[in-house]
Amino acid sequence: MEKEPITLQGLEKLKEELKFLKEKKRPEIVSAIAEARSHGDLKENAEYHAAKEQQSHNEGRIQEIENSIATANVIDVTKLNNNGKVIFGSTVYLQNLDTNEKIEYKIVGKDEADLKKKLIYFKSPIGKGLIGKNQGDLVEITTPNGLKNFEIFEVKYV
Repeated sequence: MEKEPITLQGLEKLKEELKFLKEKKRPEIVSAIAEARSHGDLKENAEYHAAKEQQSHNEGRIQEIENSIATANVIDVTKLNNNGKVIFGSTVYLQNLDTNEKIEYKIVGKDEADLKKKLIYFKSPIGKGLIGKNQGDLVEITTPNGLKNFEIFEVKYV
């Protein structure tokens, strides 16, 4: 099984979600199933079927998280050489040369990626375009929205 890189924060978040799903969500669903079961005929019981479906989703997510944790390759970027190179886990401060907009992205693993929080997957077009580049570099990246030009003005390892 291939190891998936993940940041320390990403691993902690997964562990918290797993704990919530197992200790809080699972018992709630079991209780909802028992409640729905007490209402009689299961064939016609929408609450029972909804609770069973919720249980299936919850157990699937638990398995997914357990697999992610099992294959996690934790990378603590604060312990790596801080030399201005864009690497997994680093935070990259960019200026879009077409719009002059300043943006920052943290380069993360698959389970952590969340564009709204400026966390980008290292295998995404922007992630791939930035990895290996250096502070001060001009970068041209082909994204789903077309070609974008950036200048990397700072790289932090936090």
